[in-house]
Amino acid sequence: MPTALVKQLPLKPSLPPLEFSLSESYELCRQITAHYAKTFYLGTLLLPLEKRKAVWAIYAWCRRTDELVDGLNATNTTLDTLRNWEQQLELTFMGQPSSPTDIALADAVQKFPIPIQPFQDMIAGMEMDLSYDRYTSFDDLHLYCYRVAGTVGLMSAAVMGFATDDPKAISQGMEAAIALGIAMQLTNILRDIGEDAQRGRIYLPQEELAYFDYTDADLLAGVVDERWVNLMQFQIERARQFYAKAERGVGLLSQDARWPVWASLILYRDILQAIEANGYQVFSRRAYVPTAKKILSLPWAWLRAQIS
Repeated sequence: MPTALVKQLPLKPSLPPLEFSLSESYELCRQITAHYAKTFYLGTLLLPLEKRKAVWAIYAWCRRTDELVDGLNATNTTLDTLRNWEQQLELTFMGQPSSPTDIALADAVQKFPIPIQPFQDMIAGMEMDLSYDRYTSFDDLHLYCYRVAGTVGLMSAAVMGFATDDPKAISQGMEAAIALGIAMQLTNILRDIGEDAQRGRIYLPQEELAYFDYTDADLLAGVVDERWVNLMQFQIERARQFYAKAERGVGLLSQDARWPVWASLILYRDILQAIEANGYQVFSRRAYVPTAKKILSLPWAWLRAQIS
């Protein structure tokens, strides 16, 4: 299978059915995950094979969904596009996939108790991206973050599994999974402020910009001053609070899922440190965690997994 397909498939959500085998479909999902989500992908490699493959299938669907509003063909996306996408999702859950990557997702939902609702909620998040390029309050942004990322926590938790049958504990674990998704999305928002501004999007709540006396015009101009630093410190602290909430739920997951989740949490949270190290300059520098630091974080993540 040509590796070049990895760059094409997420941008073409309505590909006609192809004669892909199940193994080829999972491999394509792996390539998409490795290409677009390097930090996340590293964490998935610590999962058992079947869980790893299912998470790749989920990520590939999420990536293709995101491309509907952020990809090269996003200007052609309408509410009808998203309704058709949801219908395709429903068919996939019924065992009737219509694209190469959906073959893997259809298999994954048969093997794991993956609910359809988080997928539908994510599509609702894409509708928000079509309708809004500003958010008034954090409550508004929180809803968006749940829909586009907290939902991924719920999808993934269904694959990871829990170490208990206690409904209360499972509920706590699900809340922690949502918190991790939101924490990661807040991290994405802070890292990508400059790129989003180029598209005319400002995700930081308007109320909070006003509180720190920082304007849309300042942000679009890439102004980095004391006001900006104070605003970013506030945003980073809130993201860390969501990571802390997520930490409290990792120990509820099945044992074989704790190391990769801890790894993903630590690696993604380190992006916040990279933003700080860059002097909160997110307009002309993209914060990232060097590969060496990622590798060095894995033993620490393993240790946390043993004691959580």
